[in-house]
Amino acid sequence: MPERDTIVIGASAGGVEALRSVLGALPGDLPAVVLIVLHTPPSGVNALAAILSRSTELEVVAAEQGTALKPGTVVVARPDHHLMVVDDHVMLTRGPRENGHRPAVDVLFRSAARARGPRVIGVVLSGSLDDGSAGLVAVRSRGGIGVVQDPDEALSPGMPRNAIEAAHPEHVETLDGIGRRLAELVGAPVRGGETAPPGLMEAEVAMAELDPDALRGSERPGHPAGLSCPDCHGTLFEIDEHGFVRYRCRVGHAWSAESLLAESDASIEGALWMALRSLEEKAALAVSMAERARGAGRSVSGDRFAIQAQEVGDAAAVLRRLLETGAGRGLQSADDGEGQPV
Repeated sequence: MPERDTIVIGASAGGVEALRSVLGALPGDLPAVVLIVLHTPPSGVNALAAILSRSTELEVVAAEQGTALKPGTVVVARPDHHLMVVDDHVMLTRGPRENGHRPAVDVLFRSAARARGPRVIGVVLSGSLDDGSAGLVAVRSRGGIGVVQDPDEALSPGMPRNAIEAAHPEHVETLDGIGRRLAELVGAPVRGGETAPPGLMEAEVAMAELDPDALRGSERPGHPAGLSCPDCHGTLFEIDEHGFVRYRCRVGHAWSAESLLAESDASIEGALWMALRSLEEKAALAVSMAERARGAGRSVSGDRFAIQAQEVGDAAAVLRRLLETGAGRGLQSADDGEGQPV
């Protein structure tokens, strides 16, 4: 009878200390493999494995293409590469970002759920917004177990809080309790037959693998949402998975609702800065033209350019006030951040 032998962990802002605490509580002879995604910048230094190895008796390695999934081993995602589970090894891909991240927690969780079904334990730790929620829904839909850090103790409670609301995990624990809980859960026999992965999960895993058939297929998961993808500006399709609504475009970029809102805030701010730059340049040009006209004795033209400069300057002042007050960003939570460069 198969046993629970695969732990997948996702974290973002505040995640390094949380990971060290969880791994430090696990025994060195743990009969399971642990796979970790921590949000890092694409250019981040690949030092997480070395940092975590100082806190645990387990062997910690940075993921390589084809790394075997061995009990007692911790496999850590590399910057700018999705970490995926395929049979008894890992795959690294540069597939489409999910919630603006690569590596993304949801990609790891979904691929593990597809490959190993009820043998998987999904763990969501400290982080902002809601990456990991869709992944934990996928884990639980395949008979796996969900464990989430108590949001009240998380440095950034967004990811734990949203995972609890979306996936209804079996266990919500403090950091002190998560390691002990995992040690109790691994090795337990998995009862019941394992069903085939649903078509949606197969399609989304294939997109993360950059499978050309998945990208070119005429059928898209979900239905058109009337929204554009922030990454490629293509049409987003709305997916409702066990009550958790999210979005994916034709080429595979995926967004949860909260992450899409946050990305829209950033796009709005960028557009405001571009508009402010254009207005300031136009005002400066009008002032210059007014001075030249007056210097040439054309006072009427000089006055006209000066009025135009004043009007444009007034419009620029409105945009500056919007930027100073953070207009358009009120929906973003106070615990925002993309994780810690490691």
